[in-house]
Amino acid sequence: MRQWTIDAFATAPFRGNPACVVEPFDTWPETGWMQTLAAENNQAETAFLLRTDDPARLGLRWFTPALEVPLCGHATLASAHMLFAELGVAAQALTFDTLSGPLTVSREAQAYAMDFPAAPVHQIETPDGLAKALGAEPQAVWAGPFLVAILEDEAEVRSLSPDLAALQAISSAATQGRGNVGVSALAGAAAPYEVVSRFFAPGSGIPEDPATGSLHCMLSPIFAAQLGRPRLAFHQAYPGRGGDLDCELAGDRVILRGQAVTVIESRLRL
Repeated sequence: MRQWTIDAFATAPFRGNPACVVEPFDTWPETGWMQTLAAENNQAETAFLLRTDDPARLGLRWFTPALEVPLCGHATLASAHMLFAELGVAAQALTFDTLSGPLTVSREAQAYAMDFPAAPVHQIETPDGLAKALGAEPQAVWAGPFLVAILEDEAEVRSLSPDLAALQAISSAATQGRGNVGVSALAGAAAPYEVVSRFFAPGSGIPEDPATGSLHCMLSPIFAAQLGRPRLAFHQAYPGRGGDLDCELAGDRVILRGQAVTVIESRLRL
């Protein structure tokens, strides 16, 4: 059984967000086995695929080292890249059946385009303790599947070293979710992107995620409304890596565009 490690939302190795993608199965493995392999891989996500009668339609599930998640952008991108680039699937587009419904990924110039649901968001008062936990005073806070704190500028986003345990408790109480927090700000005038972000996911067993599609399903509606444009360039500023996402709000959907690079092909002795 083969497995690939693929850097998603990356144009070169060792950038973006690595995901492990396992060769497609004919029947789903036992859930506990998939969780154990994801813990062994110790990447933000391990993706598992299920074949169907249609080679361009597969089941897809995502596991962090700690739990199964309902939506993962970078591991979906990595799965599509594996199927297109490593297994040679000839289709122009792929459909994945997931816990978040059908998700499509299509070839587009030098990138892949993913059609994801936009996350419903609403602005809230800053929760007690959030500024202290972040080490920065939010300009605005939005709630959806998790919290998003809008900060003053890019430098503040990049300088954060938050209290992760406090963030998890505050976000979980405010959203009834797992306790993850995104932070974002408008980029500096000279940047080749318009919005910068980071994502802290202690509630999913990930201290900080390098490039997060689900975060941008919240950020895209927020900044499209603020800037008056549906399509924006985002940079997730994980220290030492960084990932780039081209996001376009399309009604209640977000088109996430990005590239991917295979860095490891391995064989599981299982």
